Amino acid sequence: MAQSASAGPAKKLIQIDVSADTVCPWCFVGKKNLDKAIASSNDQYNFEIKWHPYFLNPSAPKEGVVKKDYYRNRFGPRVEQMESRMSEIFEGFGMEYDRDGLTGNTLDSHRLIYFAGQQGPDKQHALVEELCLGYFTQGKYIGDRQFLVESARKVGLVGAAEFLEDPNSGLKEVNEELQKYSANISGVPYYVINGKHQLSGGQPPETFLRTFQTAAGK
Repeated sequence: MAQSASAGPAKKLIQIDVSADTVCPWCFVGKKNLDKAIASSNDQYNFEIKWHPYFLNPSAPKEGVVKKDYYRNRFGPRVEQMESRMSEIFEGFGMEYDRDGLTGNTLDSHRLIYFAGQQGPDKQHALVEELCLGYFTQGKYIGDRQFLVESARKVGLVGAAEFLEDPNSGLKEVNEELQKYSANISGVPYYVINGKHQLSGGQPPETFLRTFQTAAGK
């Protein structure tokens, strides 16, 4: 996403701050649509995307609970309709929505996302994709250390295992980002584009494209 040398006019920079949780399916849907919008307009703009933490359930257990049981207890009879709808949406992206596995505390995933950001926004963006693919389509548990380290390896992160080993690594920074980016929002995904244009929810690519144009002054 970095700017490349060109004889043409300089492309305007679009900076996108995303608040999200790694167990939020709409956050993954929003990311896929955002990626589509970026792919169709990266000849016009340069992009810098930064991911920030949000906790849908701050008290979720670290050891994890069965995903199906958790959602049934939380949403009751609506859960079948919700999961069916999400399956349809994922199919539209060529993916299968996996209802199996565990869900639980997402702190370690947010610590790792912060760590990835220290090695570059592109690596951070790629890590979010890898984590979401594992959790939503492969039944991986977002709190599983082995899964987190393997995801980091796939995107070329250096030192992830050692970073996660210390439970305090990145903790202060995650809490600071929670306060700065997520304290005043009530749901995710939430996007701030060029510092002032806000969007929320799993927006379609066209909405992102219109906001890029507005943010760039076109």
